[in-house]
Amino acid sequence: MILFLLISHGITAQGFNKTKLDSLFTIIQKHNKGMGSFSIFQNGKEVYRNSIGYADVNNNIKADQNTKYRIGSITKTFTATMILQLIDEKKLTLATLLSDYFPEIPNASKITIEHLLRHRSGLYNLTNDRDFVKWMVVPQTRKQMMNRIIEKKVDFEPDEKTEYSNTNYLLLSYILEDIEGKSYANILQSRIVIPCKLENTCYGGKIDTSENEALSYDLEDEWTETIQTDMSVPMGAGGIIATPTDLNTFYHDLFNGKLISESALDQMKTIKEGLGMGVMKMPFQDKEIYGHNGKIDGFQSLAGYFTNERIGVSYIANGLVLPIETIVLGALQIYIGADYELPDFKPAMTLKKEDLEPYLGMYSSPDFPMEIEILNKDAILIAKATGKPLLPLEPVEKDKFKSDRAMLTIEFVPKEGKLIFERGQQKHVLTRK
Repeated sequence: MILFLLISHGITAQGFNKTKLDSLFTIIQKHNKGMGSFSIFQNGKEVYRNSIGYADVNNNIKADQNTKYRIGSITKTFTATMILQLIDEKKLTLATLLSDYFPEIPNASKITIEHLLRHRSGLYNLTNDRDFVKWMVVPQTRKQMMNRIIEKKVDFEPDEKTEYSNTNYLLLSYILEDIEGKSYANILQSRIVIPCKLENTCYGGKIDTSENEALSYDLEDEWTETIQTDMSVPMGAGGIIATPTDLNTFYHDLFNGKLISESALDQMKTIKEGLGMGVMKMPFQDKEIYGHNGKIDGFQSLAGYFTNERIGVSYIANGLVLPIETIVLGALQIYIGADYELPDFKPAMTLKKEDLEPYLGMYSSPDFPMEIEILNKDAILIAKATGKPLLPLEPVEKDKFKSDRAMLTIEFVPKEGKLIFERGQQKHVLTRK
């Protein structure tokens, strides 16, 4: 989301190059770099939308403006909004202790509602659990989820620092249910969906493509369907499904005083160590941009709202190769009329099958958490990490390859049988077995 900060001139578009914006998404679709739906709002009105790819690849069901996608952690903005509504109604305070609801949780007598909202509770993030990938696909009861939270040791003392934890918003979901005496899904409906007139937003369940709900995919040789998280698991940390149009409507209403009081909104936007209450802030000069991103299964999402310019932008993908920030930034640059060259996705190099032979094999390192097998599939180099889907690699220069989807580069030293893995600040040297 930091790429939003690169926008360096007037953001308000009186008119924009729709043809060029259409071309960006046409190119992404043509080259299998992504699927999903995109929307831009200005002053509360949708000025652009586009959908690319398929809601259901196997049944040839194309995505459209009403296709609903899992939005992952953007759900947290909805949950924080509903908690702040309860505070506005004097049913709760920011200083209310977790022990008022769940005294059995470690440090509950020290953890406040504000700590949960700001990810400053110190509670262990359940999605980091070693067995998470096993139990996340199975229906879970509240008791099962609570037992996991109770069993885990805290990572730090409350308010010591900010550290993102889905556990915080899972607990906020349960508190919402206990106060309201209704399910999270029903609370969402009455407090946000109906007031904002959101036509395609609700709490998710098992994906139903007959209801225009998208499946999610990873790209291997072709788009391959991913597993589905059972929606009893994420709750208010990541369980909502929506369209980009609805996300922009929600954020516009939120930041223009329709859902919570001005004082509550100010508290939501107050940033501590990079995070507010259910939102992140991306400042640029006099620009204020608030929003959130999300990831669940093969879905990725990004929503941002420019508070002064009253511009909303949202993209939800059910399959991505390019980083989502790259797509959204490109679309915004076109929208505001900035210099932007459409991508052509031509490979930097063309290699033959025999050129790839020196790289093939299984690589490992004591300080790297998984093994990486390098395969040759129809003259395309493929990386297969332990427990991960196949990842096609694109040649950059001699012995060097990249994956835009995974935001990594791999460089080979064939004579030494080594592989250099780089991703962000990470750098690891793996040796071929």
